[in-house]
Amino acid sequence: MKKNTIDPLKPIVALCKRRGFVYPGSEIYGGFANTYSYGPYGVEIKNNIKNLWWNFFVRSRSDMVGIDGPILLHPLTWKASGHIEGFSDALIDCKECKARFRVDKLIEDQTNQDVEGLSLEDLTDIMIKKDISCPKCKSKNFTKARHFNLMFKTEMSKTDAEHSTAYLRPETAQAIFLDYKNVVDTMRVKIPFGIAQIGKAFRNEITPGNFIFRLIEFDQMEIEYFVEQNTWQEHFEKWLDEMKKFCSMIGLDSNKLKEAEHPKEKLSHYSKRTIDITYDFPFGTNELYGLAYRTNFDLCQHQKHSKVSLEYIDNVNNKRFIPHVIEPTFGLDRTILALLCDAYDEEKLENGETRTVMHFSKNIAPVKVAIFPLMKKPDLIKEARNIFDSLKIKYATEYDEAGAIGKRYRRQDELGTPYCITVDYQTLEDQTVTIRERDSMKQERIKIENIKSTLLNYFEES
Repeated sequence: MKKNTIDPLKPIVALCKRRGFVYPGSEIYGGFANTYSYGPYGVEIKNNIKNLWWNFFVRSRSDMVGIDGPILLHPLTWKASGHIEGFSDALIDCKECKARFRVDKLIEDQTNQDVEGLSLEDLTDIMIKKDISCPKCKSKNFTKARHFNLMFKTEMSKTDAEHSTAYLRPETAQAIFLDYKNVVDTMRVKIPFGIAQIGKAFRNEITPGNFIFRLIEFDQMEIEYFVEQNTWQEHFEKWLDEMKKFCSMIGLDSNKLKEAEHPKEKLSHYSKRTIDITYDFPFGTNELYGLAYRTNFDLCQHQKHSKVSLEYIDNVNNKRFIPHVIEPTFGLDRTILALLCDAYDEEKLENGETRTVMHFSKNIAPVKVAIFPLMKKPDLIKEARNIFDSLKIKYATEYDEAGAIGKRYRRQDELGTPYCITVDYQTLEDQTVTIRERDSMKQERIKIENIKSTLLNYFEES
């Protein structure tokens, strides 16, 4: 994609609003920081990704099942998981302009010093010694660093005062762990097996940003895969391979993907090994997906706090144990952003014009086929409508008769539509149409009766 050195995401953000991919949240009220709506084409991309993910990781495997757990879980869930005590960032406020920052990011941005894991006192000392300034007003007058829990709180209308405070889930994993026993009891699953879920999570981020990369409300596609302890390494490697296959399936540029192993001193409290799959975004290399070996920490904690046995009973080998867990996790919003960055292109054409085109994978494109009558003539419109009606059930199809044909092509290029079919006067003579391919812009003439088989071949190639 063509990069803007001041704001590399600016052309993508502009296209997203102009073409109905992503809108700023609550815009008529002046916006609401770091919230977005997926527009008519954005939600199609989102659903395409979710469907591909579910088909690949759940429906096509005999060792996987799915659930859709609640956003609000029993408050003791978060005590058991460690989120109430440990799910926090260190923040600091500028006393002059009242802006709030994550201390570690503020220091890293201005000194390139990695300060992860340092105490609040150490962070405050570094702020002073390194002469860190406020990015907004350039003041150096800050509060002391302090912890800020990232979970959103809400009050429940219950008589049980002890548990009246609930939390919006900051991850989807715990809903899976809470229903692990139900799945074992009802689905006749055998170790190793996995439980998948796609759903909303919420984090009261101090410094969200970079468009839809870091949001306070976001979607996760997550799997908890339950294994015996002595087999975790082989399953870990297999899941890493599967995650790479998914990246290829949705059309991510393999040259922009890397693996980043977490050093032991930076692992989460529940993890014994974590690898991130990172992506080279225009604003820098950042985590896209994560693969963690969570041991049996979560199930042990929930067994302890709930007083309910979460042991798995292996009747064949006559043994009982609490399974260990491999967790592949996928950020859906980050996936969409990476695909937008990959797809966006400004091409210089032979006639000197520039066309903006989204080179989406055919699997992901929000519109698969567009149908145009060359002119607004009744005979052409009737034929084009018939073709549209014959295709709309199988493919996400769009009909457009407004404006010059060239402008209609350009609009579909910006949507990333792989194929455009045009009905013209020759159609009325010999029942043929032109089909135009997005990337090459080449056109060929085919019989109307061959449209379905031609498209089937094209989409099977993707």
